[in-house]
Amino acid sequence: MAATAVAAAADTKIEKLREAVAKLDEISENEKAGFISLVSRYLSGDADQIEWSKIQTPTDEVVVPYDTLAPAPEDLDATKALLDKLVVLKLNGGLGTTMGCTGPKSVIEVRNGFTFLDLIVIQIESLNKKYGCNVPLLLMNSFNTHDDTQKIVEKYSNSNIDIHIFNQSQYPRIVTEDFLPLPSKGQTGKDGWYPPGHGDVFPALNNSGKLDTLLAQGKEYVFVANADNLGAVVDIKILNHLIHNQNEYCMEVTPKTLADVKGGTLISYEGRVQLLEIAQVPDEHVNEFKSIEKFKIFNTNNLWVNLKAVKRLVEADKLKMEIIPNPKEVDGVKVLQLETAAGAAIRFFEKAIGANVPRSRFLPVKATSDLLLVQSDLYTLVDGYVIRNPARVKPSNPSIELGPEFKKVANFLARFKSIPSIVELDSLKVSGDVLFGSGVILKGKVTITAKPGVKLEIPDGAVLENKDINGPEDL
Repeated sequence: MAATAVAAAADTKIEKLREAVAKLDEISENEKAGFISLVSRYLSGDADQIEWSKIQTPTDEVVVPYDTLAPAPEDLDATKALLDKLVVLKLNGGLGTTMGCTGPKSVIEVRNGFTFLDLIVIQIESLNKKYGCNVPLLLMNSFNTHDDTQKIVEKYSNSNIDIHIFNQSQYPRIVTEDFLPLPSKGQTGKDGWYPPGHGDVFPALNNSGKLDTLLAQGKEYVFVANADNLGAVVDIKILNHLIHNQNEYCMEVTPKTLADVKGGTLISYEGRVQLLEIAQVPDEHVNEFKSIEKFKIFNTNNLWVNLKAVKRLVEADKLKMEIIPNPKEVDGVKVLQLETAAGAAIRFFEKAIGANVPRSRFLPVKATSDLLLVQSDLYTLVDGYVIRNPARVKPSNPSIELGPEFKKVANFLARFKSIPSIVELDSLKVSGDVLFGSGVILKGKVTITAKPGVKLEIPDGAVLENKDINGPEDL
């Protein structure tokens, strides 16, 4: 009886929500239907529980080691034929707010005055030029980034790339108390809405009409990646492998370090490959999930997906990815937004695989500490590609922790006369009011702590090796 009562209550909630959503003029019928479907699944408790004992470590056939992939063809014409089947899609819905910037994150300057978007365009331009192919660039924006991006891409109008932009869905935030949409309660501004995660890329691609356009042009695969991952560049070897083996989906994974313990991982589960996220892990197994012994790889969110398969699955409404509930607060009102992740779609595609790729294909810039890495002598820039300095002997990058004084890009840049040399650095921890002179060299383990109310200036040309600095006297 209890289960029936719960189901009846859920039905009532959905009916009221449906009526309220029908009156929202800001979104399309497709968006309304997608939203109601997502909420219905959430309320019905449609969360496939993972049985821990059934989890298996994927074999090398399922998660293919990168060096066993067939080599890319050496013939220019054969390579052109492969690349002409490809589309690059960058997830461009995020704002640069965490780094103190307004507007799309992809327009933050990364290196030599180039933004993320500049580098992406230069990379694809050089690919199209080198092979005489036509790889288009798609940008999936959110309502937060759409207007700005439309203006920004005008500067690429003379490039040899077709650039398409489309919007991901816009869903209303749900008021937790009565499960009604926030916009129907008078919150008509942007705060009433949210973009429902990058799992929405597949329906949004279809709803925008872009999917049909690409299929009509003979495109077969889309390479999806976060706009802020500088390592997510086109890899002809992976594309060749997928076309040759007719794999409908490939997730790039890379060996986990202690910095990546929360990242999702691939498992074999009931005969299929599946993404396992930390949110799905029973409490008693969380430490096991975080260990790098049992779960050795994590999802980079570089995904290669067959376009015909996307069309087939979206039209059959088969992509029911795990729902990620994300509670928020807007002007003191508790709200809920339901999201999905693109990586979770892997289990719905035929012959889906993982590719265990080198760490260099995962170079995200999430904070100014990452910006320090990519602006330093640890990397150089060639044809839009960020290339690691061979003088760095250690395979891993230095670990960098910067205090809140460095959090915003503008403040970060103001604190360095020039970015220090860090090729031989193991770790850097900076806290307090610290300023760096030009030509500073950091080696080994360096900790710099400015006491409250004290400005600590690292002089020009200073060489700090395995130093713990707490004041001017330590320099």
